[in-house]
Amino acid sequence: AARLLDADRVFRLAGSDDPALQLLLDRVGPAVVPVGTRGSFHGLRALARGDAAGAAIHLRHYTGAYNAPYACALLRGQHPHLLHLWRREQGLIVPAGNPHHLTGPADLAGRLVARREPGAGTRVLLDQLLLATGTSPHTVHGPQLGSHLEIALAVASGIADTALGLRATVADLGLDFIPLAWESYDIAL
Repeated sequence: AARLLDADRVFRLAGSDDPALQLLLDRVGPAVVPVGTRGSFHGLRALARGDAAGAAIHLRHYTGAYNAPYACALLRGQHPHLLHLWRREQGLIVPAGNPHHLTGPADLAGRLVARREPGAGTRVLLDQLLLATGTSPHTVHGPQLGSHLEIALAVASGIADTALGLRATVADLGLDFIPLAWESYDIAL
């Protein structure tokens, strides 16, 4: 990191949003510049085009492996490297007390679900979890939002009944969390 962040270089980072990553970016200042739209797939595409030097990603492959299958496929011939940052927990964000008694993805039919935009790793995970329960992702409705904080705020404000998101987003909003999956959060180089 020190080699990449010397005074003369700016590291262009695309891809997924994460509250912890944002804290780090705030501390390093102008040495790292977010570029492009949010979302793991969008980040990998920016990296493949040369519009970014790195892409923050968390993409669960159907095999259960994280990130490497997608990085190898989308960056074929470019010898991608994954820099592991941390693991983070995804689950259902629900109002305090879980008034709809949700336990998992099978309970989402008929509920307003705040969802991340297509191309976001959390949206990929939600669709995979729904398919595993025999529920078509096209039958789940609700607002499409651009960040983990926005989907948590949608639940807190009553715009949505639930959302799939990060445990880290519920702490200050008085919401409950139903854990579903741990994922690897990496930067593809």
